[in-house]
Amino acid sequence: MCPSERDTPASMIARVSRVFEAFRPPDDALGVREIARRTGLASSTVSRIVRELVEHRFLEPAGRGFRIGLRFFELGEQAARPHQLRQMAMANMSDLRSATRQTVHLAVLDGTEVVYVIKLRSRTAPPLGSRVGGRMPAHATGVGKALLAFADPGVVDRVIEAGLPRLGPGTITDGKRLRDELAAIREAGIAYETEESGHDVVCVAAPVTPREGRPIAGLSISTRRGEVDTATLGPAVRTAALALGRQAARMPALSGAAWTELG
Repeated sequence: MCPSERDTPASMIARVSRVFEAFRPPDDALGVREIARRTGLASSTVSRIVRELVEHRFLEPAGRGFRIGLRFFELGEQAARPHQLRQMAMANMSDLRSATRQTVHLAVLDGTEVVYVIKLRSRTAPPLGSRVGGRMPAHATGVGKALLAFADPGVVDRVIEAGLPRLGPGTITDGKRLRDELAAIREAGIAYETEESGHDVVCVAAPVTPREGRPIAGLSISTRRGEVDTATLGPAVRTAALALGRQAARMPALSGAAWTELG
């Protein structure tokens, strides 16, 4: 075995996953050597995987490199949960953006991370680094804390056991402090973030819960510090999240227990 591959996954699916994970938001295209460097896989292995992914349209040639192909877009449009959430939430989220003039997100919990399903950016709000399909550690975001506060206790245990990396100056990195924060969020029904996911980022979030039980998503308003007092946004986010929860309760595909967590 090549020394560079000693710690790489043995299964083909895991290796293909590594190849896809090498592509990051700013990347237009990557060559085989760069993919190999980022993944730790041998260039010959990457070359073989890339060749087959191009054949099946998951990757496509772009100059001297490769980029994500249209097949990913086609399959993504068929993903049931995000599609149903978008259909249900878009109108309420648009109203919330209009009322607050800030960026509105809808996210779901996937293991120890949140995945952004919808992002509605206000034209008057400052730009943020989040993107649809992007992931963030749940403990370091307002929407992630809103979801963790009402998640199964085992989920919180896994988040803490996996470590609490610092993303911003306000990130909670202590397990006990995180549990205390989540307890306060459960009582208030609203989560606040101040520079936990990054410098100058603030957020207020609330869980979307169809009925008594676990949330199916988290709704948030995010902006730059100093733009607006997030305390004034809390009631609006909470009210919108409750409305979405009532709406989801009438949709069996969204309100079922199987949808409470992706991972």
